[in-house]
Amino acid sequence: MSQPYHDRIRTLSRRAEQARESLDPDPPDEERAMAILREGFGPTVALYCETRTGGSLVRFSDAEFERLERAMNDWLDCYGACYGVALDGTYSIRAAAELLVDTHNAHDAAAVLTGVPEQ
Repeated sequence: MSQPYHDRIRTLSRRAEQARESLDPDPPDEERAMAILREGFGPTVALYCETRTGGSLVRFSDAEFERLERAMNDWLDCYGACYGVALDGTYSIRAAAELLVDTHNAHDAAAVLTGVPEQ
């Protein structure tokens, strides 16, 4: 694994942990939900997409892949909490990436993946 990806995964993971700890438990907070998608979920899934496109497949160690996917799920848990929904996410980053590529929109990808907010 190249060092820049390792550092980016660590940064995204730490930011997800901080977001989870600082979340106001009094939903709904749609503005905060959108910030979580824009600042965390989107960049995390985009990093995965980046490593799977462009001609060279980046190989993650098992620990790095798990950390990246956990960070994405932490962001989604925070997103759900903004709507009063406990997700305890176990979503696949690959599925999230496919949705992001299909929809070109982090909000739409998160909503389809999680069902939040309820339509």
